[in-house]
Amino acid sequence: MATTLVCLSLVLLCFLSGGGVRGGESLRVFTIINQCKTVVWPAITPGESFGGGGFALRPGQSMVFTAPVGWSGRIWGRTGCSFDQAGNGSCATGACGTALQCGGSGATPATLAEFTLASKDFYDVSLVDGFNLPMVVRPLNGQGNCTAAGCDGDLRERCPSELAMKVGGRTVACRSACDVFDTDQYCCRGLYGNPSTCQPTFYSKKFKDACPTAYSYAYDDPSSIFTCSNADYTITFCSNTKRSVCTYHNNRLICSAASTPASSPFFLLLLLFTFLALLRFSL
Repeated sequence: MATTLVCLSLVLLCFLSGGGVRGGESLRVFTIINQCKTVVWPAITPGESFGGGGFALRPGQSMVFTAPVGWSGRIWGRTGCSFDQAGNGSCATGACGTALQCGGSGATPATLAEFTLASKDFYDVSLVDGFNLPMVVRPLNGQGNCTAAGCDGDLRERCPSELAMKVGGRTVACRSACDVFDTDQYCCRGLYGNPSTCQPTFYSKKFKDACPTAYSYAYDDPSSIFTCSNADYTITFCSNTKRSVCTYHNNRLICSAASTPASSPFFLLLLLFTFLALLRFSL
């Protein structure tokens, strides 16, 4: 523990004395964190500002990127992947064809984070195309609504059997009712193609229970889309909306309200990994 505290103090000192990642209010800092027990392969489109659009994150690891105002895109996690040195391979969920670095949409089902960056940013977490990982998007140091979006539970653990996507007998994702049944009611099309007639269903309510601030069906806007201005963002896999996370903004450490004690070993190690990633990115 003493070593962890010393390392964290040194990293903090380097940042407080020498500038940070963010170059101005025209950029947003994105910290992508894996709190799962297994490797996650984040995918981002468009991915030019995000390491080419795909990479691996080991448990407890984080990566930091900056995106310009005007960027509009999606971020999701892939699971059960295997890639060769050339970046070709396959994934159990969320695959971008055979590529490590994504150039287009991923395979469903997948939990999606969606962003449009402007003077007022719009962001959400969507389960409209299904669920494969718990995900939380949290804005930090912004102005406005700035609510955390995403999940407080893992839908794979209580996915209805008719929606379950299994690999080796284990549920690895939960498909959407639209994908499984392909009816107008579940897909919000035809006579159900407007907010008045497309209402929550038994299945969308299951999704909403696991991720109360995420889109559970196409017209779930009032409780699912959020705005914030001049914020940085953390995207955390296998977290919940109550867990604290941190990023670095204009030479200051910014953390969300914590239910995890700031002195806990997990919290300190997470901070250390995040700041080491920030330091590496800024050099």
